[in-house]
Amino acid sequence: MENSNKPFEGVTAMISQNMEQASKAMENYLQFVQKSMSSIPWGKNDLSEKVRSYAEKNVAAAFEFAQKLTKAKDLQDLMRVQTEFMQTQLKSLTEQAKELSEAATKFKGISS
Repeated sequence: MENSNKPFEGVTAMISQNMEQASKAMENYLQFVQKSMSSIPWGKNDLSEKVRSYAEKNVAAAFEFAQKLTKAKDLQDLMRVQTEFMQTQLKSLTEQAKELSEAATKFKGISS
């Protein structure tokens, strides 16, 4: 039974190795987005702040998910982590879409 976990361990090791590199790339991307948004006239408003905040939260959630995947003990644990992540993200994205829609409506009313 020890050998049955070897392929799974290889996958988790690969995920671990790539996490730091991906984390740095996403940090650079978020900094780029923040600088870009602040350089445009409408870049400093409630809508753009929400977009920036949600991007950061979603990236953090994805990295937390990846870390949990690396700690999964077996396929059943991996599937549990995946299911929890998908349920949490679906709820979060639904809430974010609602709030962004409200902020966009307010922004449209202000800018008209």
